[in-house]
Parts: sequence; C-alpha cells; structure tokens
Amino acid sequence: MERLDKSVASSLTRFYIVALCVVAMLTISGLFLIRRTINNLNHDSRMVNVAGRQRMLSQRLTKLAILNVGEMKHKDTADFAALLKIWKESHENLANKKLPVENGLVTWKSAQLDSMFLDLTPVFDSIYVNFTSVNDSATTLPAKQQALDAILEKEPLFLDKMDKIVFQFDKESVQRLENLERIEWILDIMTILVLFAEGLLIFRPVVNTTRRVVRMLTESENALQLSNQKLKEANSQLLEAQNELLRVEEEKYELQLAEDRIRAGALIEGQEEERKRFALELHDGIGQMLTGLKLHAEKLKSVQFLDEKHQKRFEQLVALIQDIIQTTRQISFNLMPSVLSDFGLNAALRLLCEQTADLSGIKIEFDGDTNKRIEMSRPMEIGLYRIAQEALNNAVKHANADKIKIKLDHNKNRIVLEISDDGKGFLISNLKSEDGIFLSRNGMENIRTRTQLLNGEIEIVSKVDSGTNLIVRVDL
Repeated sequence: MERLDKSVASSLTRFYIVALCVVAMLTISGLFLIRRTINNLNHDSRMVNVAGRQRMLSQRLTKLAILNVGEMKHKDTADFAALLKIWKESHENLANKKLPVENGLVTWKSAQLDSMFLDLTPVFDSIYVNFTSVNDSATTLPAKQQALDAILEKEPLFLDKMDKIVFQFDKESVQRLENLERIEWILDIMTILVLFAEGLLIFRPVVNTTRRVVRMLTESENALQLSNQKLKEANSQLLEAQNELLRVEEEKYELQLAEDRIRAGALIEGQEEERKRFALELHDGIGQMLTGLKLHAEKLKSVQFLDEKHQKRFEQLVALIQDIIQTTRQISFNLMPSVLSDFGLNAALRLLCEQTADLSGIKIEFDGDTNKRIEMSRPMEIGLYRIAQEALNNAVKHANADKIKIKLDHNKNRIVLEISDDGKGFLISNLKSEDGIFLSRNGMENIRTRTQLLNGEIEIVSKVDSGTNLIVRVDL
C-alpha cells in the first residue's frame, strides 16, 4: 500500500511539474511576443515620424528655396544647409534600413518598402541636387530659377511617394499587431487546455487521495491522543531530568572555568614573580659583575701591548663586555621594567616602543599621555604591559611591517589598549579553532588569557596585505 501511494504521488508530481513547465513556457512566450511587438511598434512609430518629417522638411526646404530665389524678406531663421543635411541623412538611413535611436539602430525587413525606396531614390537625388544648386552662392540667378522649377516639378511626386511609404509602414505595423493577436489567442487556448488537463489528471486524483488520507488520519487520531498523553507525562519527567542535568553541567563548567582562571592567574603571577626575581638577579648580580669586569678591563687600556693583534683583541673584548652588559640590561628590562613601577604604564610603553624601534629598525610610535599616570592596580598594569609587549613582538617578528603604533586611551572608567601595524596581516579564521577559541600561535593564547584575567575584551581586525589591529578593553 505504501509503495503504491509513493508511485501515485511520484506520477502526480511528474504530471504537475510538466503542466507547470508548459504553462510557464506559454506565459513566457506570450510575454516575449508582447515585449517584442511593443519594441517593434516603438520602432515603427520612430520610422513613421522620420518619414513624416521627410515630407515636412522637403516642403520647408522648397519654401526656403522659393524665398531665396525670389529674394523675399521673411522671418524664417532656419539654416537651409542644416535642414538639407538632416533631410539627406534621414533619407539615407531610411533607404539603408538603419535608423539610429537612443539604444542602437532600428532595422526592418520589407521587400515592399525596399522597392518603394528604390523607386523614390531618383526623385530624391534630383531634388537634392537642385536644392544644393539653390543654396550654392556661386550659382547664377537663372540657374537657381531653373533648379527651383525642377524642385517644384518633382516635389508633388516626392510627397506622393513618401505618403505611400508612410502608409506602408503603418500597414505593416497593423499586420504585426494582427499576427500578435492571433498568436495570443492560440497561446491562451493552449493554456486553458493545459489547466483543464491539470485539473482532470492531477487535482482530481490528489483530492481523492487526500480524502482517503484524512479518513485514515481521523481513525488513528483517537489512538494517538492516548499515546500523546502518556508521552506528555514521560516528556515532563524527561525535561525535569534534562534541566537538572543541564544545571549540573553548567555548574561544573563554571567551576572548571573558575579553576582554570585561578590556575592561569596563579601561573602568570608566579611567572611575574619569577621574572621580577630573575631581573633583580641579572641587574644586581650578573649586571654588577659585568660592570666590574668592564671597569677592570678599561683600566688595562693604559697597558701597552707588545703585539698589535693583542691590542686589537683586547679592544674587541672590551666592546664585547659592553654588548653583554647592554644585552643583560635589555633582558632585565624585558623581564620587569623598573620604569613600570616608578612612572606607570604610559612611560613604560613609550620606553618599550623606543627600545624596540632601536633594536628592530622599524618605525614604532606610541600615542598616550606620558605626563599623567593612570591609577590602576599593579596586576592590571603588569597585565596590560605584557599584552602590549607580546603583541609588539608578534608584529616585529611576523608582520613584516614598516610602521607599528601602540595607543593607550583612558576614558572614564575604561582603558583601551590598541596595537596596530601595516604589515601583511592574516586570516582570522586561521587563528581560531572550530569552537572559536584562539589557537596557541604567535602568543595569542597568552594575550587572550591575560585579557580574561583582567575581565577585559579582546578584538582582532586583520586582512591579508592590509595590516592587523589588536584592541584590548579593560574596565577599571
């Protein structure tokens, strides 16, 4: 039974699709024919207008020729040569079946019109030559009078032939309308037949099948009501269990997040303490020892070496000691800059930009008020500094940038830290996993973790070959 229903439904679907396609094809064909006929009628009106204008121009040119030859005073300011040019160009366009319009050319096919224009051309050429003679200032008055007589002789014949051409244009336009009307009747009759067949072969079987299905559904509805009642009770119990399970999972997830945050905070705090201790060790221990070594070495500069090579090597040794001292100071500064605790975040970021620019050779700017220290907690100050340090190192190492800018803005109770560069950029999708979490590459996981510990927001805007912009917002 089920297989039979599927077969019937498949057959009805095919019939229905075929009927819709036929109706759509007939409708589109009718619209196409109507649109085409409207375009043709627009073209026909254009041709009739031009042909009618030819009659008007010939009469006006004849009038101007009479006034010119008779040397009569008149108020007609029209340019005889310009009218003659328009008259000639319009005739050539009509004769060549290429009438220019705004959107191209109007062309037509009519053997009758071709024959009529072929018959008209000698008359037109004769009148045009005589018009040219009348307009030529070098032509003598008797010659102009003779040309005017020829124009007056040929003009009635020209007007008669142009009238026949205009009527022929109109006749062919009416014929096209009559053909369209006949085709429209045929398409309408075919559409009605298709709709009638669709009702007989499709909708009637569909109605019968629907009645049978409704009857079957009615019979099974009573049985389903009892089952639905039982299912409602079971669903209520299941929903309660699901809600309880969801609540437990949410609590577990929140506890896990809190535990991860505490662990990350403790780890970062331990790292900062270790950085501080190690920085002090470098500065107070190894740094002082290296400084003492440098002082002893500089005292030996007064000693005269017998060998010039030994003297040169000694100077290289002194320079190397100086480089080691500078590197040790830079490492100590990177681990825990004293300017951060002494003068605040603005001054520390400005010094970081200057030192990084000197080491990397990249133009690095800092935009912030270094004359005013922003009051914030020590962990927040260190966290924002580490975020800027990490982002700056990423830009120097990976962005291939020519310019890097760090901006620190304090607005009411919010701090906005922005690090931007004009480097090669990257796709944000390559920086995140499927669940939207930042991947541990280029220090982004470290930046994300520090931002979360500060209860801040992080935004990264980057496009390939358009630079990168990293924004961290933290509430005080």
